[in-house]
Amino acid sequence: MEPQLLHGVTEHVATVVIRHPEKRNAMTAAMWGSLPPLLETLAADPDVRVLVLTGEGGTFCAGADISTLRGSPLEAQRLAVAAEEALAAFPKPTLAAVRGHCVGGGAQLAAACDLRFAEEGARFGVTPAKLGIVYPASATRRLVSLVGPATAKYLLFSGELIEAGRALRTGLVDEVLPEGGLDERVAEFTRILASRSRLTQAAAKEFANGRTDRDAYWSERAGESGDTAEGVAAFLERRPPRFTWNVSTSG
Repeated sequence: MEPQLLHGVTEHVATVVIRHPEKRNAMTAAMWGSLPPLLETLAADPDVRVLVLTGEGGTFCAGADISTLRGSPLEAQRLAVAAEEALAAFPKPTLAAVRGHCVGGGAQLAAACDLRFAEEGARFGVTPAKLGIVYPASATRRLVSLVGPATAKYLLFSGELIEAGRALRTGLVDEVLPEGGLDERVAEFTRILASRSRLTQAAAKEFANGRTDRDAYWSERAGESGDTAEGVAAFLERRPPRFTWNVSTSG
C-alpha cells in the first residue's frame, strides 16, 4: 500500500489522513514534500473553514520513516521543517486528532496544529535524542510555547513517551476523549468552528502566534467585513449568524 496523504472536504472541514500502515504511519520524504502544496490548495479553497490532521487506523504518526534518514538526514529534516511550518502557517483553524502513537515527526506535526484532541491510550514522544538528531529550532520553540521549558526539556532530553493524561496536564493536548469517542467529538467541535466568524479566527490566530505588525490590517478588515454587524443582528434576532468574510478571498 503506497504511503501517502489522503484528503477530503465534508461540510467545510478538510481532513488530511496520514497513511503508511506498514510503518505505523511514519512519514516518508515524499509525504513530507507533498504536505505544503496540499495545504496551499486547501487554504485557497473557500469551502474549507477548518482542517483536521489525523492518522489512518489506530496510530497518528510514528515519526519519520527512519529509512529515509540514511541518505541525507539534513535534507530529510529540511522537508519535515518545511511541512511543519506550512501547517503552522495554515490561515484557518487546525486540529490534530490523535490515536495511538504520536511520536517524533508526528509530534512535530501535531504541535504545529492549533489544537490537539487525543483518545485515551494515545502516547506522545519527542525522540531525536534516541537518534542523535538536533531537533529543529522552530520545532523546539513551538514545543516550549505549548508545554513550557521544563516539560520540553524532559521530552527532548529523554525521548521518553508520555500518556494522554500527562499530555493534557502539560498543555500538549487540549482534550482527552474516552476510547471510541474521538471522532464524534472532533466532528462536533469542527462544526462549531466552521460556524464561527472566520474573520475572528484568522485575526486571533495571528495575534496568538505572536504577529505584531497587522493590528491596523485587522481593524480595516473588521470595519469592512460586515461580520460584526451580522453577529450583533443575529444575536438580537436569536438566529444563527451568517458570516461572509473568508480568508481565502481577503486582501
